[in-house]
Amino acid sequence: MLMRTRRTATVAALLLATTVAVTACQAAPDAPEEASGSLEQIAERAGCAPDLQTDAAELRQAQCATDDGKYVLTTFATDRGQREWLNESKDYGGSYLVGRKWTVSGDAGTVEQVRERLGGRIETTEPHAPHASPSSGSSGHGSGHESGHGSGHH
Repeated sequence: MLMRTRRTATVAALLLATTVAVTACQAAPDAPEEASGSLEQIAERAGCAPDLQTDAAELRQAQCATDDGKYVLTTFATDRGQREWLNESKDYGGSYLVGRKWTVSGDAGTVEQVRERLGGRIETTEPHAPHASPSSGSSGHGSGHESGHGSGHH
């Protein structure tokens, strides 16, 4: 019986610690309530006159230039579509401000500034370097690495 009580107490302590840790990882208290709505509504809240680049069923993407800097605002039709886009974007690296069904991509300083108006959470990734093929004799780094990167993501 004593063993069961200790196990219950340990499980309860772990659950409490997990709850505290998850709460601490959420948006910082100084961030505003997370923006929602159409691309145009989110852009207005960010102080951006959006220059629409992509208007497709699965996503809409616009370039923005404000006092904060230049960035790309993307809205998504589904949460899954957004997650897939973000996962693919990790290959390119960068800073992303992420809200529900929208992202802002740009340099770290710009993303931090835009967050003050849109809320959300920041995700930062390092570019993924391709692996060299055994026959190429190359390290996989250097010339040509950046070609093709960035289309549709930044």
